[in-house]
Formats: sequence, structure tokens, C-alpha cells
Amino acid sequence: MQTHSPLSPSQKMKQYRVRMKQAGLRPVQIWVPDTRSPAIAGELRRQSMLASQGPDEQDVLAFLEDASAWDDAG
Repeated sequence: MQTHSPLSPSQKMKQYRVRMKQAGLRPVQIWVPDTRSPAIAGELRRQSMLASQGPDEQDVLAFLEDASAWDDAG
């Protein structure tokens, strides 16, 4: 009887990728801001403050309020 050594993590990942490709899928990598980073949190705060002072702010808030009142039936 022949025994097989366990697969390494890279071999497991390769097999997984082959199975996913055979299923018609492809990998996609998405990079998003790390909100745990103080630098990113500060930048998001800065941009939020700028947006809140924009000339269209009241129109946007009114739209969001109206949109939140929509129900599934309407």
C-alpha cells in the first residue's frame, strides 16, 4: 500500500484554484482602505468634513432622507 505525504499549503491552494477555475470562476483581488489605520481614519474624517461643507450638502441630505422613507411596495 502506497501512502501519500500530506499536501503543503501551496499545493492545497493550487488544487483549490484549479477546482475554482474548472467551475468557471476566476480570482479577483480587491484592495480597500484599512480603517484601522490612524492615517486612513484621519483622511476619511478630512474628506467627510469637506463633503459636509459642500454647496450641495443640503440637497444630498434631503435626497437621502427621502430615499430612506421609500418602502418595498412603492
